[in-house]
Amino acid sequence: MRSSIVLPGLVAATALMASTASAETLRLLTWGSYAPEELIQKFEEKYPDIKVEVTFSNNEEMIAKLRATGGAGFDLAQPSHDRIYAAQLEYDIYKPLDLSQINTDMMSPVHLEAVKANTTIDGNVYGVPHQWGTTGLMADITQAPDVNGWEDLCDPAYKGKTSMRLKRTILLATAFSMGEDPFAMYSDLDKYQELLDKVADELIACKENIKAYWQGGDDLSAMMLSGEIVAAETWDSTAYKLYDQNQNIVFIPPETGALTWIDTFAIPAKGKADDAAYKWINFVLEPENITIMSASTGAIAAVNGGADLLPEDKKAAVNAAFTQADIDNLKFFANIPPGVEDMEGKTLEKIKAATGG
Repeated sequence: MRSSIVLPGLVAATALMASTASAETLRLLTWGSYAPEELIQKFEEKYPDIKVEVTFSNNEEMIAKLRATGGAGFDLAQPSHDRIYAAQLEYDIYKPLDLSQINTDMMSPVHLEAVKANTTIDGNVYGVPHQWGTTGLMADITQAPDVNGWEDLCDPAYKGKTSMRLKRTILLATAFSMGEDPFAMYSDLDKYQELLDKVADELIACKENIKAYWQGGDDLSAMMLSGEIVAAETWDSTAYKLYDQNQNIVFIPPETGALTWIDTFAIPAKGKADDAAYKWINFVLEPENITIMSASTGAIAAVNGGADLLPEDKKAAVNAAFTQADIDNLKFFANIPPGVEDMEGKTLEKIKAATGG
């Protein structure tokens, strides 16, 4: 009779193979900086049976990727709060959230209710808040002390010394600077098109002021730090990071109100790891992890006391930027109705063609 001998090394190898085979993958579709390696390692240590796979993206790409697959290929996505409603109605790319599995008590009630209001369809909620921030102005106050409105980017005094990004945000910002409320026109697309035509004329006329149209935070930061530009449209998080390097560079909420976004958590319709997705959501709501996340994103967590959980350098930048009046004047992005993004996209192409942007 043949004896059976099992080697210790073989046992370990077999166990490792079994563990690897049974490991669940959480496929995260998110913004750059929203999945810092430090947090991924902590999460995988806490949940050794889950591996995190990250794809960095943006609002437009998230919708495109999920639309192409019918909501497959990813287990957790992070679109902004105004990019869920229309996408869900048109493409059915998300599944309703089970709020009982999320520690919503940790979330700021204002942000939670705002996102629920924006993402509820037929009684189902499709998003909860994660991080929030604003788009406004950034200026070197020693070189551009009078910048306080969107229109100042086109002030002849700063010819060739300002920058903006040719995306829909600058269309909305310019509309507000003209005394219009673009969100109020979403219900009448003919009127909105008339407004977009006027906005395009304004931005085309502004081209001599623009040193370069920035594409991302890195090229914008480089231009500001080098002094190539003295003022720009910016995400507040970019300005906060630069403030830490040069306290003459500050974030300025425009007089018409900083445009405010909330990035969310949403579960794709054909995601395969819902349990892992809920674990990740709750994990990044833990206070010590919020500080790590905000250090990476530069944004404020949509939780109770989120500003207090910022790293110390970010707290100083926020306090230098906002008064309570500025906060009261925030302009939250509205839901984007079907067809609006196509209209805005054509307007941006018109501006790019005329400016070389």
